[in-house]
Amino acid sequence: MDRMESIVQQSTIPLERVANSIYLIRGEKVMLDSDLAELYGVTTGNLNKAVKRNTRRFPHDFIFQLTQEEYDSLIFQFGISKNGRGGRRTPPYAFTEQGVAMLSGVLNSDRAVEVNVAIMRTFVRMRELLATNDDLARKVAEHDHHIAVLYDHLEKLLEPPEPPKKNPIGYIYPEETES
Repeated sequence: MDRMESIVQQSTIPLERVANSIYLIRGEKVMLDSDLAELYGVTTGNLNKAVKRNTRRFPHDFIFQLTQEEYDSLIFQFGISKNGRGGRRTPPYAFTEQGVAMLSGVLNSDRAVEVNVAIMRTFVRMRELLATNDDLARKVAEHDHHIAVLYDHLEKLLEPPEPPKKNPIGYIYPEETES
């Protein structure tokens, strides 16, 4: 059993559940307030109230509110259901990895600590996987280039040779000559 499998078994929060709650919005990997609230076992309203009481801990690169268009796109793309009877009144807040880490200082409970550890492990694992995929993509690109060069050389070898040019027999009229 490798290190990652043992980490997953130690956590009561499934890392897959956390990973499924991470979205790419505005070029950032983020988690929505409603997903975080569910993981932490609190209401979305209470989570957002805790954040608003501690605004200095959450600068704009830690948290941002989605536009209505971004939220509508998420609902359409991923089938995110609107919470409550009438749905949300405002678009959700998106927490970057740093914003999620800052939540551990705002939400003081054993569950919050456990959830934060699981979330941080998931972000780390995602970074590791992306780095591995980047290395693999670079190697594949290098191999593709070498294969393309070999293919070009093979094509040249497989082309039938051009027949040798024969000298024409007879008189060549001056207007037919090429310059």
